This record gives sequence, C-alpha cells and structure tokens, in this order.
Amino acid sequence: MFQLDIATLQNWLHLLLWPLMRISAFCMVAPIFSAAFVPPRVRLIFSILLTLIIAPTLQNLPHPDMLSLESVLMVAQQLLIGIGLALFLQMLMQAFVVSGQFIATQMGLGFSSLNDPMNGVSVTTVSQLYLMMATLLFLSLNGHLVMIDVLIESFRTLPVGMEIGDNRLQTLFGWGSWMFAAALMMALPAVTALLIINCSLGVVTRAAPQLNIFAIGFPLMLLLGFLILWTSLGNVLPNFERYNGEVLDIMRQWVS
Repeated sequence: MFQLDIATLQNWLHLLLWPLMRISAFCMVAPIFSAAFVPPRVRLIFSILLTLIIAPTLQNLPHPDMLSLESVLMVAQQLLIGIGLALFLQMLMQAFVVSGQFIATQMGLGFSSLNDPMNGVSVTTVSQLYLMMATLLFLSLNGHLVMIDVLIESFRTLPVGMEIGDNRLQTLFGWGSWMFAAALMMALPAVTALLIINCSLGVVTRAAPQLNIFAIGFPLMLLLGFLILWTSLGNVLPNFERYNGEVLDIMRQWVS
C-alpha cells in the first residue's frame, strides 16, 4: 500500500519547486509566452509540464527547510534568474518598438497608434509593424525553441543554489542601453533621410514664404516617409539576425 509521509513530500517539493520557480518566471516575462492574448492558465500549465520533464534530470538539489529564510531567498533567486533571461529577449523585441517610435515621430505618424496585443499597450503604427515582423522572424528562425533550450541549459551552467553575483545583475541592468543603441542604429538611415527632407522643406519655406508649410509639408512628409519606410524594410531581417545572435550569446554567457 502506498504511503506518503512528510519526508517524501518534502523531497518531491525540493525536486519540483526550484525549477518551477525559474521556468514559470521565464514564461511569465518572455516574449510570445507573456503576450496578453495568452491566458495565464496556459502559461502555468506549460511551466508545470516543462518542469516535470526537466526535474528528473536535475541532481544535487539543495534541501533546506521549506519554511526557512534560506528557502525564501532561494525562491527569489530562481525567480530573478528566470526573469533575467526573459528580459534579454524582451529587450530584443522592444528595440524594434523603439526603432519604430523614432521613425514614426520623424515622419509625422507619432499621433497614429494601435493597440499592441503582445503587451496590451498602445504603440505607433510603425512600431506595431516592426514588432509584428520581429515576432514572425523570431518564430520562423525557431527562436522560441532556442530560448527554451537556453533556459534548460541554465540548470546545468547555473545550478539551483549557486549565487547569481553582482556582475550578472550589472550586466542585466547595463543591457538596457543596448536596447536603445540597437533601436537607434536600425532607425538611423530612415531618420537621417527624413531629417534631410525636413531641412529641405525649411529652406523652401524660407525662400518662398507664401507657401503654407503645414499644407504642403505634412502630406509630403507622409508620402516620402512611407517610401523611405518601404525601402528600409529590407534591412529588418539582417538587423534581426544580428541582434538575435547577440542576445542569445549574452543569455548563454549570463548563466555560464
């Protein structure tokens, strides 16, 4: 007859709790999994299933008292690791959103916004276009499988109970500047072209004051802005491949 005692229950909790905290935190923040249209129940079920697959392969897990301060700190540590890994991927996606914001503001579409189903917020139409392309490229390149592989590999390179260290936290916080730098580099050609057009319109208005800059400049900026945006779409794939590789590399280094 099967008997369940306290010791056996604690062993099961130690085996499942630590990886569940890291995996669930990752799934709650990572792109696609954390989308507003994905129900939290689906994320939780996926986290539990992934934990049940990974847990039997883990060895030498710590066994502190479940009600002790050490257990609380270990849970917080696993949550921080999962959130940190997911934040790197979120910065990759948000770089395209910020890049679209730069372009939209320069071409006069800053007022045009759409609801972002991924994050549940309003973004400009150009940002939504860039985010949709980045998401489709991420899925087409099997990025969702790669990020799960990095998450599973983190249990070997950064096992449960190992301290995170200040250098990892500094790397995570400092990576925010990379997001803005990547967004600026992607938007720089289009923004530069639109800036030249704005300067040209200013010179024309100065030379012919009778021209109404608001009646002529705004439609012209929109027309030329869409043309520049169309010609710059060919750079989305090379930029995504480059920045996606950088993010995956830093994720592996962060947990190594």
